[in-house]
Amino acid sequence: MVLKRVGKLLSIFLITLSLGCATGVSPKVRSQVTYAGTFSEVQKAPDKHVGEIVMFGGKILSNQASPSASELTVLHLHTGSRDRPKDGDQSEGRYLIQSNQFLDPAIYKEETLLTVVGRITGSEARAIGGFEYIYPKLKAIEIKLWPEADRTYPRFHIGIGVGKTF
Repeated sequence: MVLKRVGKLLSIFLITLSLGCATGVSPKVRSQVTYAGTFSEVQKAPDKHVGEIVMFGGKILSNQASPSASELTVLHLHTGSRDRPKDGDQSEGRYLIQSNQFLDPAIYKEETLLTVVGRITGSEARAIGGFEYIYPKLKAIEIKLWPEADRTYPRFHIGIGVGKTF
């Protein structure tokens, strides 16, 4: 009887733990999102959307950190299940994330995937490869960093026969 109860509690704990680790941004912060349009619409007219709270995915291109503030330049990526960005060649542009906290470049490093909830504060023009580019600017509310996916082998294997793995 005791073993059955312990097994049940252990199962509930493991399910809760796995669900907690698999989520993107917190439900409390997600409930603050006010913008339901596309990134492309924001990128075309960021100043029109000042004050909106958005949730975007992306990949860090650079991190300008100082002791009192940080700025991430991010390549927009569409999000998939659990708010995780889909790393690929599909992007609608770039945006800036500004934070009043020190975002350590060793943790918030280039090529890291993230999901951010932030308030649109305006835009900034900067040069990319000889032309002027308009970056939407977000004030970070919550940033979720995603671990690098293991791409060296499939996570499951089905097969019949005898084989050898190297």
